[in-house]
Amino acid sequence: MNTHETPRELPDTRTRPVRTAYARTTANQQEIHRAEADYQRFRTAYLEVARHEPGHEVALAMIGADMDRAHARLQALMGLPRLPFTHEPSTVVRREALRYTEENS
Repeated sequence: MNTHETPRELPDTRTRPVRTAYARTTANQQEIHRAEADYQRFRTAYLEVARHEPGHEVALAMIGADMDRAHARLQALMGLPRLPFTHEPSTVVRREALRYTEENS
């Protein structure tokens, strides 16, 4: 009589951690993709307003704040620390938009 369990009777615990890690990695990648899409959407809106209505300070401030939050979320998801000496992305994008309008005027 055979007292050893056959492979079919043993619980398959070797693949469970791999599947969990894969699911977690896939979810993280999807979150990063969504955060990057949000950031790009806000950046595009900010550039659009800055190019066509540069005097609309309220819209630029509101979209800029949303863009800065989206950028901070993206950095946090990627594991990058928030550095105190970096410029806010909206400030950098605004300078780019002003430079673009000055060059094309």
